[in-house]
Amino acid sequence: MKVLVADRIDAGALARVRDAGHEVVEALGAQGAELTRALQGCHALLVRGGARVTGEVLRGTPTLKVVVRAGVGLDNVDLAVARRHGIAVFNTPAANSISVAELTFALLLALERHLIPASTDLKHGHWEKTRYTGREIAGRCLGLIGFGRVGREVAHRANAFSMRVWACDPLISPWPSGFEWVRRAALETLLAEADVVSLHVPLSPDTRNLIGERELQAMRPDALLINVARGGVVDEVALHDALSNGRLRGAGIDVFATEPPGKNPLLDLPNVIALPHLGASTHEAQRRAGDEAASALLEALAELEG
Repeated sequence: MKVLVADRIDAGALARVRDAGHEVVEALGAQGAELTRALQGCHALLVRGGARVTGEVLRGTPTLKVVVRAGVGLDNVDLAVARRHGIAVFNTPAANSISVAELTFALLLALERHLIPASTDLKHGHWEKTRYTGREIAGRCLGLIGFGRVGREVAHRANAFSMRVWACDPLISPWPSGFEWVRRAALETLLAEADVVSLHVPLSPDTRNLIGERELQAMRPDALLINVARGGVVDEVALHDALSNGRLRGAGIDVFATEPPGKNPLLDLPNVIALPHLGASTHEAQRRAGDEAASALLEALAELEG
């Protein structure tokens, strides 16, 4: 069968698909009408987060039967249209968890120890030891909004740093075994008590602007916000206002409502560390995502052929 690859995928994963006898063609970066044209005659589509698999694209590709996203989120695929047209959609939910959890702590430690401005100043010849006195994270309260795979990986690392961990996730019942030491809390309580709030939820109609003006006002003024989930989960205008007016001490941001973010005013704030969506950008995560995507794709194509 014919498989279109619209984003860069691990070469080993593509080799597996070819070795199984399928034709693999690439249209890296294709969007909109270009993607629709490239999909003509294809039975499957393999993407990461760059390709926008819109309803228009799906409706314009009558042969398409399978879409596989090498990654966690599916907000770049119109799932409703896919369901109506009988197109199966898969993702790789476990592939990126460790890399995203590690980046969460990279942002937290960089914020608390002023690593970026201190390094920049030193490279410009300034030895500023007292200016960059930081804070320990041991004994502090980490509040996790979302307690799925990534949230649990973050909790394990927080425990190793002797942090207290609270979590809010109304979709989880019962509470996962082995995490009795994580305190389950309502969102309002978590926001009011946590020294660090870290987001680990997908983007959906229920989570869009989950953290807005009211939620930011509920947080402690000396708290930090970490977002390595999806940009649309946070109201960026409200976040800028809180950060620039002293109602929030700092933020680590790996994701934006619009990517790339352009001239987003958050990028101008000294108490913000901003990254270009690097959560899954490790060799290990990309290999795992590619391998899991190839497995899902091959299984789906085998069912179609059978």
